[in-house]
Amino acid sequence: MFSKIFSFLGEVKGELHKASWPWESDPKIKGLKKYKELVDSTIVVLIAMILLAGFVQFWDFFDVLIVSSTHDFADFLFTKFGG
Repeated sequence: MFSKIFSFLGEVKGELHKASWPWESDPKIKGLKKYKELVDSTIVVLIAMILLAGFVQFWDFFDVLIVSSTHDFADFLFTKFGG
């Protein structure tokens, strides 16, 4: 049982060493410069999320405005012409 677990963990470790990681492998690079690609990608994702949220919010506001106007117009018609 434990031999299978250790074998699995060893294989996972081997596969993780083969993976391409989003940071520099040069040991001379220190601090945030080491994670430049990771930081840049994170910033791009955050900006995209903010833009998408703004786009959705704008269209939600626009749809609410149209629906409320339509509702008010329908109320006007029903009260004016009977209903």
